[in-house]
Amino acid sequence: MRCILSGTILLSIAAAYYIYLPLPSTISEPWKLMFMDAMIRGTMHLSFVAHDLGLSSPFGVVKYCSSWEDVNSNLSSPTVRITEASFGGVEARVFESTAEGKETRLKRGVVYIHGGGWALCSTKIKPYYLLCMAMAEELDAVVISVEYRLAPDGRFPDQYNDVFQASKHILTAEVLGRYSIDLKRVAVSGDSAGGNLAAAVAQQMALDSSVPIKFKVQALLYPVLQALDFNTPSYQQNAHIPILYRPVMARFWLEYLNGDQKLVPALLANNHTALDQGQEMAAARAKINWTKLLPVAFQKNYKPVVPLHGDPELVEKLPGLLDVRAAPLLAETEVLKALPPAYIMTCEHDVLRDDGLMYATRLEEAGVHVTVDHYEDGFHGCLSFAFGPFRFSIGTRSLRNYIHWLKENL
Repeated sequence: MRCILSGTILLSIAAAYYIYLPLPSTISEPWKLMFMDAMIRGTMHLSFVAHDLGLSSPFGVVKYCSSWEDVNSNLSSPTVRITEASFGGVEARVFESTAEGKETRLKRGVVYIHGGGWALCSTKIKPYYLLCMAMAEELDAVVISVEYRLAPDGRFPDQYNDVFQASKHILTAEVLGRYSIDLKRVAVSGDSAGGNLAAAVAQQMALDSSVPIKFKVQALLYPVLQALDFNTPSYQQNAHIPILYRPVMARFWLEYLNGDQKLVPALLANNHTALDQGQEMAAARAKINWTKLLPVAFQKNYKPVVPLHGDPELVEKLPGLLDVRAAPLLAETEVLKALPPAYIMTCEHDVLRDDGLMYATRLEEAGVHVTVDHYEDGFHGCLSFAFGPFRFSIGTRSLRNYIHWLKENL
């Protein structure tokens, strides 16, 4: 009995030690976040161990576990009809508002691109499924959630190409007419890695003369927009804050760009953007210079990390680092000028905060109207926690404001 009691106490202490994290007092519902993060972090660690042992891809175990949250059948409601379709050879799930008395009216359209580090999640995972249902119902809209390929089955530019081809096919009079979508009221939106793809596709669509119908607005939720500086103030400040840790973001980038996971330390040290990396890299650094692009309040006392000497082979191994399709923040000003008005959500306790804020500055400097919706108590992925047992107040609030902006601007 004494051994059992001692073992129970030790296990409880170990569990408490694993769960407890010193979090900022300003973050939303910190204890709930700790418990949730402990489960996610534990799964991540198990996944990385399995990868190191050669048993799976870096995020293989996480992908398997997250599939438990999949909605196994289309749960259409009295106000939202849900069907499956293919656009340009890319599968998608379509959420159509069927509000009584409005079926003959032209509706808003939203092309939605889910997050997950280009390697996780799907259109049928419950948080995205419920989000698209809520958008369709509250906006009286047709929401098309794109099912793009995921790493390791797809690598850059596969994910981008899938979303681009689907969007190009959707933005035709034939498809929009089929779903009674107003040709002048179509948005592209996405969160995290989905925000990356949404921003990249918005840039390409704005320039593509073969697509006469354009996106009216773009809505980017805590988007990841560059992989050249892993030491922006938000990366330094939030390196150990749930639910997206700094090294994990580097792992996601390497998985997307088909790089060796052993390169994580080199990326985190900014060895790929050292001063001896040539003129092309110098020009790219200017487009992510947070000392000029970030409001002073967000720079705080952090200093830029720009090594004198780096690894000249890093960019050769990862050419996508300088490809604007992978890093929309690197777009030329002339490209940005062609973009539609933008909504950019950022969270204070998120390593990607500064990606969104820098993009907002560059868009504004190019003459694009931008709405920045910043949450002082927010953390990465918070809008996905507007539903279910792990519902957060910040999730409900951010969802409400996001939908309100779309309702007012689309």
